[in-house]
Amino acid sequence: MDLVPALEEPLKKVLGPATAKVMAEHLGLHSVGDLLHHYPRRYEERGQLTHLADLPMDEHVTVVAQVADARLHSFASAKAPRGKGQRLEVTITDGSGRLQLVFFGSGVHKPHKELLPGTRAMFAGKVSVFNRRLQLAHPAYELLRGEEEEEGEPVETWAGALIPIYPATAKLESWKIGKAIQTVLPSAREALDPLPDPLREGRGLVSLPEALLKIHRPHTKADIESARDRLKWDEAFVLQVALARRRHADAQLPAVPRRPRPDGILAAFDDRLPFTLTEGQLKVSKEIFDDLAEEHPMHRLLQGEVGSGKTMVALRAMLAVVDAGGQAAMLAPTEVLAQQHHRSIVEMMGELAEGGMLGGADRATKVVLLTGSMGAAGRRQALLDLVTGEAGLVIGTHALIEDKVQFHDLGLVVVDEQHRFGVEQRDALRGKGKQPPHLLVMTATPIPRTVAMTVFGDLETSVLDQLPAGRSPIASHVVPAADKPHFLSRAWERVREEVGDGHQAYVVCPRIGDDVDEPGAAKKSRSAEDEAEKRPPLAVLDVAAQLAGGPLQGLAVEVLHGRMHPDDKDAVMRRFAAGETHVLVATTVIEVGVNVPNATAMVIMDADRFGVSQLHQLRGRVGRGSAPGLCLLVTEMPEASPARQRLNSVAATLDGFELSRIDLEQRREGDVLGQAQSGTRSSLRMLTVIDDEQIIAEAREEAAALVAADPGLTRLPGLNTALAALLDEEREQYLDKG
Repeated sequence: MDLVPALEEPLKKVLGPATAKVMAEHLGLHSVGDLLHHYPRRYEERGQLTHLADLPMDEHVTVVAQVADARLHSFASAKAPRGKGQRLEVTITDGSGRLQLVFFGSGVHKPHKELLPGTRAMFAGKVSVFNRRLQLAHPAYELLRGEEEEEGEPVETWAGALIPIYPATAKLESWKIGKAIQTVLPSAREALDPLPDPLREGRGLVSLPEALLKIHRPHTKADIESARDRLKWDEAFVLQVALARRRHADAQLPAVPRRPRPDGILAAFDDRLPFTLTEGQLKVSKEIFDDLAEEHPMHRLLQGEVGSGKTMVALRAMLAVVDAGGQAAMLAPTEVLAQQHHRSIVEMMGELAEGGMLGGADRATKVVLLTGSMGAAGRRQALLDLVTGEAGLVIGTHALIEDKVQFHDLGLVVVDEQHRFGVEQRDALRGKGKQPPHLLVMTATPIPRTVAMTVFGDLETSVLDQLPAGRSPIASHVVPAADKPHFLSRAWERVREEVGDGHQAYVVCPRIGDDVDEPGAAKKSRSAEDEAEKRPPLAVLDVAAQLAGGPLQGLAVEVLHGRMHPDDKDAVMRRFAAGETHVLVATTVIEVGVNVPNATAMVIMDADRFGVSQLHQLRGRVGRGSAPGLCLLVTEMPEASPARQRLNSVAATLDGFELSRIDLEQRREGDVLGQAQSGTRSSLRMLTVIDDEQIIAEAREEAAALVAADPGLTRLPGLNTALAALLDEEREQYLDKG
């Protein structure tokens, strides 16, 4: 009979079904190995107390504190009309701040006996406010007795001066997780080491079993440091090996080299440009052209500031592929954006986009649009142009991915706004080439270098950080609508002034307001500070009506949102672009790609409900012409709240890379390998991509050298085991499809 390796043993066999069920459902822990890699969030010292003043609202916390006072009150209630209801109020202190605990009904008897003044304990519960004071209602607690008093506990459980505090849930407190880890800790000795010995020894790192023992049961702060150094390297190295293998496999695939002709459509296009390309655009174009000339597929990420001219760079790459006899497809996330790209590309190309038509230039090609809402006749013609090769360029939404769509010779896929697409969608489009096509991924959300190395580690990265000449500065201000209502009145006056000067404005709201469930509405900021958080987010339809009948009366106000019919959306955008509409009240459908140089002002309602990167994207829709831009961030959140600090950060800088760092520090990395790129589910437990830049860069070099020497990793069973654990089936597919 095969013995299950100790770290793969299911938790229900070791801890019992009830505890294992809670760990699986609430913490995602299924095996002994999972539990050993559930590291403490922080450590409390036996003699010290938690700083109570800094507790986050509405979060489940674990604190170590001392009972200052305990009082039992009786009161009358519907259930106990004769005054027999009981409430126990316990005040705990850290020596400076205080926190109230409250217990009701039958739950008062045990804490009334145990929580006597002077008692130290760990308390766990959700922080709330009652009568303007912080409190924990019915917290779980664990008394911290002297070692000699431990009732039936193994002495070493709490013997150390450092008490580990684990990421916990309301169903399973930190100290219960600690006891479960105590049970499985002997299995750590059997952990296979994923790091090659020369690497570990060369960097002076402790072994994996030693690191696991030290992280869960440290005797000194130095133990914690050496364990963390080691475990960070594990995460960085295993992840970078996964990405290095992916890059290595891609380099083995064949692709058709695509080189522009000196007298081709690209040269003709460059000749007709009314402006000079920036140094950054020329440098990035060269990187792309060098990749396109290779005999294996390009995998390149093009990231740049809002308005840095990424579309121009992508279009030149697409024309280079047409020169070489191939076709290029651009995948856009929304119909509004696909139509906008199609319109601007046709305008930029002029007669070069009229292939096969009267008046078309000699070297012209056809540029077709393909979206889900097109009429049958237009769709049939577009499909025919693609399969015959008549159309060199196609811009479309996910409609491009359908089975009916066939290409004559697909040479390049450009994916705009990468984060909006599932990997399956990108993969389906890449699968339409006779050989793997080249891939260019664009994002307008600037990504710090380390995040790019970690999230897009299998892509080469090009950065556009220069704005084209003639772009205007954008002034950004926070409008505190609750604290200073007259600021909001002034915001609408500013909009009227911009329109009076011949310009236009956007008003952005988080919700549509037609009472259908809106999963795409901007997420609430996490701090539930006051009433501003409790009301539903402001809606386009409501705000548009209020403005048209109130502060913006007499101006032409229109709405734009994702549930309108595509023809209606296109008509609204055309009227706005033509200057017929003064104010466009919209959802985030205008977030990327929408280009109306005459729009100079933007008012973002409930700005605290949007992420930092999203606000930066939205702001990039103004200041696109010669007149300066203005962005007003309206919020009802109080001045001291984290949401206001976030908005102040956005108002203080136009540097997207700086903002993405701030965003990342606040949100955490998300699952860098999975499809959820938000902060809730991270495969990184110890590593933080902002702080550990050096480790990630060094791990990338080590991983590349290792994979080049031994692509199959034949001599490293521990590394293969770690890769298998990191790359569950979903993530394996994610990497394979890239």
